Order: sequence, then structure tokens, then C-alpha cells
Amino acid sequence: MRWSIFTACAALAGSCASSRPAGEPVPHEPKQLRPGQIIVALAEDKPEALTAQKLAIAAEYGLVEVGSFPLRSVQLECVVFETGSAGPLPDVLERLSHDARVKLAQTNQVFHEESGVKLSYGAAQIHADTANLWKTGKGVRVAVIDTGVSAEHPGLSGRIVETKNFVEGGEASFAQDLHGTAVAGVIAARRDDKVGMLGIAPDAELLALKACWYPVAGGPKALCSSWTLAKAVDFAVQAGAQVVNMSLSGPSDGLLGKLLAKAQEHGVIVVAAAAEGAGSPGFPASAPGVIAVVASDSRGAVLLPAWTSRTFVMVAPGVEILTTVPGAGYDFVSGSSFAAAHVSGVVALLREGNPHLSAAAALTLLKETARPVGGDAVAQRAGLVDACAALARLLGNPNCS
Repeated sequence: MRWSIFTACAALAGSCASSRPAGEPVPHEPKQLRPGQIIVALAEDKPEALTAQKLAIAAEYGLVEVGSFPLRSVQLECVVFETGSAGPLPDVLERLSHDARVKLAQTNQVFHEESGVKLSYGAAQIHADTANLWKTGKGVRVAVIDTGVSAEHPGLSGRIVETKNFVEGGEASFAQDLHGTAVAGVIAARRDDKVGMLGIAPDAELLALKACWYPVAGGPKALCSSWTLAKAVDFAVQAGAQVVNMSLSGPSDGLLGKLLAKAQEHGVIVVAAAAEGAGSPGFPASAPGVIAVVASDSRGAVLLPAWTSRTFVMVAPGVEILTTVPGAGYDFVSGSSFAAAHVSGVVALLREGNPHLSAAAALTLLKETARPVGGDAVAQRAGLVDACAALARLLGNPNCS
């Protein structure tokens, strides 16, 4: 199971606005997830000046404002418009890109989860169980940007220090959301001897940030958007997250790119699931400094995408993973979402060992201590993360048996 992204309108070659009348919601769809929306970023200013700019832009371009939100980490005010009578969306974006008042203009892209297979092991394969003898992620804040999380799950109780919802109407289902609960469990679940389950960094502090939402209760796929994800990343930076887990893949997103770059300036290490069946790693895995991850099975075997001939990728367990699910239960799940979660847990161990470890240094350390997943050629393309070896090198401890 992983999250992937598609652009709601780009594939329609300019005919996006005609696919659904502007302002007409899809049934059960939060306002942040409706297609045909434009996010316009303005420089932060006095409230009166911002209000005047919003009104002027709406009037000049024939747009209808449907929301706004500040992104403090990058000092921008984002305004969400629907196209109304403005004409084809690509034409409006082109005109806005040349407007001196506008710092960035893009579509509000829609993300969705790709269903995984319910089908167990993880920590032992990457030697996190041995690494936990030294470090457990204590005091390290990890932001899980995903669906909601079942914070009262016995395996997660006390691990979640803050929850935040960024999806209209998302509060009601927050604790029943599957994907975020499962990702959180891989990263930081407490030991449960009945099921043999232990998260990679069981003493990490989790921020459960809901930016994704199931349009149908109990459905197989959840949706999220540039709007919700941007607010979640910005919140994570402001809340002092040291690690951010984003199991997302898709086309480049300018607004999120700015936020992720700023997050790294603040010392945040971002881990993302890479696209396994596409011609590129996808976004945000392809963003500079982001640690991209694909999934391996219980034998450490992985089918590497063609793009790894150009870009190194980390490998971590992602098939038949036992983890927490809503209702105080446990289940087996598969997908690169959970491979990324394993690496986020390992990064939390490293950040406990060195609170000032940068994203670049973390990636170098993980690459240099990774175990090969194939022949010499493959070793240049990918490596199976080894938590014990990475932590041993960081701490100057030569013994990792």
C-alpha cells in the first residue's frame, strides 16, 4: 500500500474546468479535495493589504475564493480559488504566473492511496531490534502526514503527542482511519508480546497530522490534496518535527517543494515512498534531500524500478508487515508506505544519536551502511537499510553483531 498522486486536470489538456462546474462538490467530498481549484501564494503582508490583493485578483481573473491559509514556515499566504468564469484553467495559471503580486500559482492537486494487499517481520530484517539496545527514538518528533490515527490504540497509547486535522469534516473519522494508524505503528508502536509487534523507534513522539481522507467510510482509497498537505507540512515544521513521513508519489508540486526545502533548512529529515511502477521516483521522493524508499519482501528481495539506474533508492521491508489497525487490533499489510515508515523509524534512531544530523548526512550514512540487494550493478542503485550498522557508525561503536 502506498500513496500516489495524480493531477486532477493536467491530463485533460486544458479542459479541466469543463469536467465539472466550478464550485459543484463531489458527494461526500471535503472542499479541499475538489478539482478545478487554484492555489495562489502571496507574500505575507498586513491583513488589510492581503484582503485587498485577494479581492483584486478575484475580480481581475474572474475567480471565486473558497479558502485561504498561511504557511508561516515559508512566509506565504495561500488563497484557494475556483475558476468560475475565468476560462480554461491552464490559461488562468499562465496569466497568474506573470502577475507581480503572485509568488506561485498551481492547481490544487489531488492525491490518492493505492490499495495494498493484506497478507509479517520488519524490525529484525533491518537489525532495528539490535539498534534498539542503544537508541529507541526517545525525544525525537516524527510527523506522520497521512490519514488520521487511532491514538488510543494500546500499541500507540502515549506515543502520539499531538493530533491535527486539515481536512474538512475529517475529525469524525480520525480515530477510525486505517492507513495512518498502520504507518504510525510501524514507526513507533510499543511492544505487544501477544503479537510480537514492536515499532522501529518505540519511544519516538508522533505528530498525527491528517491531510488525507476516505471519501467512502471503510473504502480502499483515501484522497488528499496540495491544500491539505501544504498545511500539514507547514504545521510539522512549526511544531518542531525532526522527521516527516510522507508516503506520497506523483508529479512535482511547486508549493510543496518550497515547503520541503524550507523544512530541511530547519533540520527536518523527510522520508517518502517512491513510485515503484513508474518512469521516475515521483514526488516528493524526487525532491532534493528527500530519502526515497521502495519495498522489499521478507527475504530482502526487491524488484527495482527502471529509474534506479539514474537515482539511488533505499530499500526497506514493505511486504506482509504486521502493524496496528483501528479497533485496538493488528493486521498484515503491504506496500511502499510501510517501507518508508521503517526508514522514518530508523532516522528517528539516528536523530536521537545526533540531534543535529542533517538530511544529507542521514542519507549518506544510510547509503554507506546499507546491505546490497543484488549484484554489483544493483548495489549502485539500491541498498537495504541497516539500522544497527548506521547507528553503530554514527556512535563510533564498531560492534553490530
